[in-house]
Amino acid sequence: MMTALERTDQQILALLARNGRMSFTDLGWATGLSTSAAQQRVRRLEQRGVITGYHADLSAEALDRDLTAIISVHALNPRADDDIQAVLAGMPEITTCYSIAGDASVLCIAQVGNTTELDGLLSQIRHQIAASTTTIVALTTYFRDRPLVDEP
Repeated sequence: MMTALERTDQQILALLARNGRMSFTDLGWATGLSTSAAQQRVRRLEQRGVITGYHADLSAEALDRDLTAIISVHALNPRADDDIQAVLAGMPEITTCYSIAGDASVLCIAQVGNTTELDGLLSQIRHQIAASTTTIVALTTYFRDRPLVDEP
């Protein structure tokens, strides 16, 4: 279990969660630290495994993948978790995948361009690993990727 974070570290995490490209100078200014102190804190948070990486937010619409589907997969063989994971990892349309408790084995988030692509993806899943699937198509995204830490 991780020890509690200092208030300044929480501030840094909240700022970086909103803008991973924020400069150390701007981080320092926003938290009352010098540039080098902000850099040291970020490096320490990275070394402790609190910050695990940085990414760019991509526009699903600009990439013609703006249909979001939430797919629960009832596996043919629920004991073959590694096989299920490997098959789903090989499908680029699936952006997030969880092993879950309940009737289904896996819950996935997929980004596709249209219902025809979604139908093709579901067919692939059903033919390779699923006894059945349940799919929900998301209409409006109110928010996503909410930061795990808010400014104290």
